[in-house]
Amino acid sequence: MNNNQTQNNNANIVPLWEKYTLTIREAARYFHIGEKKLRQIVDENPLADFIVMNGNRTMIKRKIFEKYMDDATTV
Repeated sequence: MNNNQTQNNNANIVPLWEKYTLTIREAARYFHIGEKKLRQIVDENPLADFIVMNGNRTMIKRKIFEKYMDDATTV
């Protein structure tokens, strides 16, 4: 791969803090919460506004989950 191809590939990567939705793995990294704990939160709040299902993949709406975390006293 030449230098131009590497630059183009890196240009397509969106930082986590700019994404609208995050996978469970991305959300775990972004919020510093374990994947298991995030899955538990999703399971306990199946109708929450911060959850979007993409097929069988659970996606977390980042900004709405940030508000959820702001209001939470414990996780």
